[in-house]
Amino acid sequence: MRTRLLACLVITGLLAGCAADDPDRRAKTGAAVGAIAGAVIGHQIDHDKGRFIGAAVGAIAGGMTGHYMDEQERAFKRELEEEQRRHEIEIERLKDDTLKLNLNSEVSFDFDSARIKPAFRDTLDKLAGIIRKYDRTVVHIVGHTDSIGPADYNQRLSERRARAVYDYLVSRGVDPARLRWEGRGESEPRASNATEAGRQLNRRVEIYIKPVVEGQEEKAWTSPRY
Repeated sequence: MRTRLLACLVITGLLAGCAADDPDRRAKTGAAVGAIAGAVIGHQIDHDKGRFIGAAVGAIAGGMTGHYMDEQERAFKRELEEEQRRHEIEIERLKDDTLKLNLNSEVSFDFDSARIKPAFRDTLDKLAGIIRKYDRTVVHIVGHTDSIGPADYNQRLSERRARAVYDYLVSRGVDPARLRWEGRGESEPRASNATEAGRQLNRRVEIYIKPVVEGQEEKAWTSPRY
């Protein structure tokens, strides 16, 4: 209870500290709320047993994980059929039942920009609806860039793009306590940066949807590394 009260006080302070006319106020607030929620959950771990106590996100019974993620995968593929056909989004099932969605930055962001293109918002609306429905998951948003330009600039750009997707999902009703965002700059290319085709593949935002499995809840909050 003391931890939750402290979290509320910190969030209140953060809200007060964000200027009302700050254009990034909503994104900063969403990131802060998500971070504080993670800290609260972290304080609810039974370290002797390695289990979470009263976590904010409901867990899936181990034997039902595959079925739960099957249903969610089918929902994504059904709702995003047109986007897949146009190669705007890729959906992949990983070996640990994590779902990986790769968003093509050419249709989601303008070059050197972290502002989501208006035409791509409908796709994110579909994503948000499915994420809200299948709420026993943690969603990791990871931004990537190509190697054109300074590495530190690319790192910041990847963070801004990941945060923009985070903020949009929050604005569409996704619980920020379930969301994590990060940027990895140019450090994890999918293809060679020597060609434009390769650079286009490297400019992307990835969304990893990890199931919260009963007794293994902490794995869902671990940053995805594949």
